[in-house]
Amino acid sequence: MKKTVLRAITILLFLATLPAAAQSPISWKFSLEDAGNGEVALVAKATVEQGWYMYDTQIPEGGPTPTQIEFDRVEGAEPVGKFQAKGAKPSVKYDDIFEMEIGSFTGTIEFVQHLKVKDKKQFIVEGSVRSQACNEQTCTPPLPVDFSFAEAQLPTTLTIAPAAAKTPSTTAEGSESTALSSVTATRILSPAEAEREALQSGSETTPEGATTSPSLGSIDREALWTPVIEELNALGAEDHSKGSLWSILLKGFLWGFAALITPCVWPMIPITVSFFLNRNKKSREKAIKDAAIYGASIVVIYVTLGLIVTAIFGASALNTMATSAAFNLIFFALLLVFAFSFMGAFELVLPASWTNKMDSKVDSTSGIISLFFMAFTLALVSFSCTGPIIGWLLVDAATHGNFLAPAIGMFGFAVALAIPFTLFAIFPSWLKSLPKSGSWLNSVKVVLGFIVLAVSLKFLSVADLAAGWGLLNRDVFLAIWIVLFAMLGFYLLGKIKFKGDSDLTHVSLTRVFLAMASFTFAIYMVPGLWGAPLKPISSIVPPLSTQDFKLGDKPMTLVFDDYETGMAYATQTDKPVLLQFGGHGCVNCHKMDATVLADDKVRELIEEEFVFITLMVDERTRLPEIIEVEENGKTTKLRTVGDKWSYLQRHKFGTQSQPFYVVLDQQGKPLSPSHAFDENVDSYVTFLQAGLRNFKQ
Repeated sequence: MKKTVLRAITILLFLATLPAAAQSPISWKFSLEDAGNGEVALVAKATVEQGWYMYDTQIPEGGPTPTQIEFDRVEGAEPVGKFQAKGAKPSVKYDDIFEMEIGSFTGTIEFVQHLKVKDKKQFIVEGSVRSQACNEQTCTPPLPVDFSFAEAQLPTTLTIAPAAAKTPSTTAEGSESTALSSVTATRILSPAEAEREALQSGSETTPEGATTSPSLGSIDREALWTPVIEELNALGAEDHSKGSLWSILLKGFLWGFAALITPCVWPMIPITVSFFLNRNKKSREKAIKDAAIYGASIVVIYVTLGLIVTAIFGASALNTMATSAAFNLIFFALLLVFAFSFMGAFELVLPASWTNKMDSKVDSTSGIISLFFMAFTLALVSFSCTGPIIGWLLVDAATHGNFLAPAIGMFGFAVALAIPFTLFAIFPSWLKSLPKSGSWLNSVKVVLGFIVLAVSLKFLSVADLAAGWGLLNRDVFLAIWIVLFAMLGFYLLGKIKFKGDSDLTHVSLTRVFLAMASFTFAIYMVPGLWGAPLKPISSIVPPLSTQDFKLGDKPMTLVFDDYETGMAYATQTDKPVLLQFGGHGCVNCHKMDATVLADDKVRELIEEEFVFITLMVDERTRLPEIIEVEENGKTTKLRTVGDKWSYLQRHKFGTQSQPFYVVLDQQGKPLSPSHAFDENVDSYVTFLQAGLRNFKQ
């Protein structure tokens, strides 16, 4: 591969490690054209990148997702006919996977949806187009692209009959349209009205095991959606951010030390410290001062990176992206690339011009500025080893929903990275005790490659859970991990060699113990194939609910996934409610399910004394109707079931981190302080008993 191509790819990978929105291989442009007879044509022009293709609008049942249009709001008009390609025929081929003939397009295609205009002055059309792009290796999720038109965008040549202009605006009910198009009127609703509309338009279901069918007329919807933030604070609500921030700081610190023993950073310690000492031969005090400033500059650079990421996207947006299928698929692919690089498949380096420019800045400046540019040079030079760690830390921090989490993670990472440079400058004689650079550094890099490869499956699992594909169940995930860590053990014993590895004349004691740990971990996971909880890694592996085969499984007998239905059942059975906010991609939620909620004492207490409601904030199922709510002076659209539950958590309880547990009475009032992630079973039992005691009083 040519250096220029490799450098370009490397830059793109570096930028992609930041939690940014994914770029689809399909770009869209929307316009309105006069179609005559009082109709306008909504033209959606798609441009597909070279090497990719998109599916036709007509796909047989059981096939991939077709290209489709969805209307959120239609006023003063109604859709006519089908959404289909204009002037182009799809390339139809037999697909072995779906066992059917499927049409697809490449290049530039125009899709058209006709709209019969009833009233120009009331004309409003809002919605989105979803399409799936594929190449020979992969497919993107069917991501929505929004469009919006009003009276001002109507063609000036459009004319409609006077009688038609007086016709009230209607939705598309009864008009000729495909089953793929959904037209709904978007209105500003109160939270209670929003829930009522969703329940009335959908089918009300009662979980299996319920003794009675809940009557929704027995509840006060307004009270159930009324904020209780002040009541929670009065009860002494937990500060859910403290524990998560400390965990992020610790993770950053540990990964910072791991980055130190990579081939990109380790050789820089004696080189950089020697430079400081030679630069200030006459004054050791000055050398120590410069090294301290250098270390502080490293911290400033990485913390600034964390703050910039959060400032651009916001904690809520980061949390949303971190639990989306598209973002996790992209990060899974990136980690695969980094893992292969660690294992010697190719070398990832930033362009030499970047480091050369930093070097020139160091030479042309002096004082603190010069030391800052030296620290920036270290960040660029060490990118191929630190890039995956930094990206993973930022994504992990994003899931905590706290504005400071990415900066805290970067602070821990940078402090661990900066400590050796400062300490060795103060005690330069320690440099003699450092192991010399050699083949052992390549072994460290390969071991990190195995770890990064294993971690990448976590992101694929989150994407699988969020999208509901069911491809990476818990037993499949564990089987892959067992093989990976068994191979790591064989590598440490010298039975497997990678590019850059030297022949082992003997196996060191360190390698033997690390190999034993790797084999032990692989064997420990084997019972998980039959449903063992594996509590230490329960936050990483998919939840037990995805396991195909389980021995001795004791799931909850009655769990509601709808807020108002569960509250109605609590009213009829005269029980308090245990409300849980979780997520398919929530690491700590899975860990709580596998450790605390799976405990016999906790499970029996919940089943006997509570009505259990669990709401997934990243559930992607679309609502029967788009809902608009007022939030912080802005209008927020709720498109999916997860959007609705996320809004409920923010609006009613004033928090957005998961897992979040709260005990409520039948009017939606809290009975005890809320509870967050805590694997202490006794603490959770105390939380439940406090709520139960207050309910009975």
